[in-house]
Amino acid sequence: MTDKKIPAIDPLVIAISSRALFDLAESHRVFEEEGLDAYQKYQIEHEDEPLQEGVAFSLVQKLLKLNTLLGESPVEVILLSRNSADTGLRIFNSIEHYGLNITRAAFCSGDSPYRYIAPFNCHLFLSTDGVDVRQALEMGVAAATILPSKKPKAPHELLKIAFDGDAVLFSDESEIIFKNSGLEAFTKNEREAANEPLSGGPFKPFLAALQQLQGAFPPGEAPLRTCLVTARAAPAHERVVRTLRAWNIRIDESLFLGGLDKGQFLQAFDADVFFDDQEGHCESARNHVATGHVPHGVANK
Repeated sequence: MTDKKIPAIDPLVIAISSRALFDLAESHRVFEEEGLDAYQKYQIEHEDEPLQEGVAFSLVQKLLKLNTLLGESPVEVILLSRNSADTGLRIFNSIEHYGLNITRAAFCSGDSPYRYIAPFNCHLFLSTDGVDVRQALEMGVAAATILPSKKPKAPHELLKIAFDGDAVLFSDESEIIFKNSGLEAFTKNEREAANEPLSGGPFKPFLAALQQLQGAFPPGEAPLRTCLVTARAAPAHERVVRTLRAWNIRIDESLFLGGLDKGQFLQAFDADVFFDDQEGHCESARNHVATGHVPHGVANK
């Protein structure tokens, strides 16, 4: 635990679905094949059996560990679930089993829980349900669909979060030019607009909140690293650098790949999670790291 007094920082609130936090594949199979009544019976019969860890479990565990390291609780995780409170008892029992400090939840008995994201003041919503994720993004909240991944749990203690640039950290204004007019027009525009900061994308507030957390630790000792992994290359990199500078946001590592496949670079960074708006990049990335698809911007219209 650090002896440094924590500067006043706003809470970082993460909302997560039960199927992103835990492996509910078998329970969901019962629901799909046998219906709601069978599912409810199954969950009640197994409510004292802890669920296996889900794709986003390690991410949540490391986020909550920041509270322990700081001796304060700036990070809060909220459970949002389509379960009822009755069938959700197994989920809370599993939370207790793993020692996760999650105390707030919304159980919606089959309805979408996304409408509770705003009242909980969430910065990020992670779910396996793409419809809920899109609705959260439309509300202006960073959100991603967590994809199935076989990536083993990262052995390091650091929390490592990687982001794509356009349509994730930044708006899709430049990506629209690329989609409509091609690489040459995109490059020309970025060179001419190098000194004009890009507008923020859905994940800008989340990145800013992470930087606040980093600032609560002594310089060089934050157990949290961020990385920008973008298909951009020189000279289109300059606008990105100047945009982050204008936002007063620092990213620990920046990879300008010029169209190279992102998967192996993410593996080398050893990200706990990677967020990208393009499904093709996500399919490649999820073979190497836990991946969240951000269904936002021109690539998803």
